[in-house]
Amino acid sequence: MTTATMTAARARTHVTVLVMLGLTHLLNDMMQSLIPAAYPILKEAYALDFVQIGMITLTFQIAGSLLQPVIGMVTDRDPAPYSPVAGMMFTLSGLVSLAFAHSYGVILVSVALIGIGSSIFHPEATRMARYAAGGRQGLAQGIFQVGGQAGGALGPVFAALIIVPWGQPSLAWFAVAALMAMMLLVWIGSRQRQISAEFVAMRSAARKDGRGHVSHAPLTIGIGLVVLTLLMFSKNAYGESFRSFYTFYLMDRFGLSIPSAQMMLFVFLLASAAGALIGGIVGDRIGRYRIIWISVLGPLPLTLVLPYADLFWTGVLTVAINLIMASAFASILIYAMELLPGRIGLIGGLFYGLNFGLGGIAAAILGGLADSYGVEAVYRLCSFLPLAGLLAWFLPRIDEGH
Repeated sequence: MTTATMTAARARTHVTVLVMLGLTHLLNDMMQSLIPAAYPILKEAYALDFVQIGMITLTFQIAGSLLQPVIGMVTDRDPAPYSPVAGMMFTLSGLVSLAFAHSYGVILVSVALIGIGSSIFHPEATRMARYAAGGRQGLAQGIFQVGGQAGGALGPVFAALIIVPWGQPSLAWFAVAALMAMMLLVWIGSRQRQISAEFVAMRSAARKDGRGHVSHAPLTIGIGLVVLTLLMFSKNAYGESFRSFYTFYLMDRFGLSIPSAQMMLFVFLLASAAGALIGGIVGDRIGRYRIIWISVLGPLPLTLVLPYADLFWTGVLTVAINLIMASAFASILIYAMELLPGRIGLIGGLFYGLNFGLGGIAAAILGGLADSYGVEAVYRLCSFLPLAGLLAWFLPRIDEGH
């Protein structure tokens, strides 16, 4: 074994760090998910229409998207391992503000603060997951994603068990989660210097052995990023129809109570967690390109049937759809990192930012459609969105590094 190969072998997968990153992602996204989970209460308390609900989501998502690429570019030049701790401080302040908001304007400011917190958290946390992965990028992003998706799934549960019975002020109780995340992020930040050095040594060894990344032509990078962005929009638009409006759909069509609808939303979002982990692991084995094809286009037959299903099959179909669709994000993120391997922070910020921004735009559009044509019409329209998966045909075929 050459010295370079031995150095590469030492760049192990830091599972403990990845698990802690996944846990902080869980806490971060759990606090975010309290926003849409509280929509039924806010809608009733402030007599909001669906356009105003969509604008809350848009405000949160835009605040969470604009800063992420900028922060990613800055930390690519000067890594800031403790910046996610600062992000949690914004989230903490926004959550407490939302708990005691007494007007629509204060609600918008509160969700904007939570969005800014996420925009600071994601780029550097994504970088750390990349470093801690060693040679198992799919597994690493799967663990990181499963934390975020599981956190997102917990929002409806807490809404049903805590927020609905105790009211809007109970949101302040979740400030404890922000404090826990800060402590974990301080520990993770203290490990970054060592782990990043191992990662750099591994990449250097790979280049010496002829296994390093090739530089892609600007046209290849441009086409790849545009196609990935369009795929993200279609995926997020469909997902946002559930995160923001699924509870209203279930209550309007099947007459469910708020707690029952929130529990069905929890099951739907829990499938995202499983899908994210499965997609990451399988992507390491069969490649990102195939996973993207399967996850974006694959749910189409199920989405077309969903608007006409009864309550039981609605639950089954929504779980299956989200299980498949959620498997895409880790592969999309890693594929983008392979296009620009030296810009981890930028890619992490850009694609998490796209997740926020595109989801917010979709929520605002869907909110207007729901007010004009009804929530059921929105789901019939959204059932065709997976057709955008055909755009994966235009993705450049690149050598996928590990």
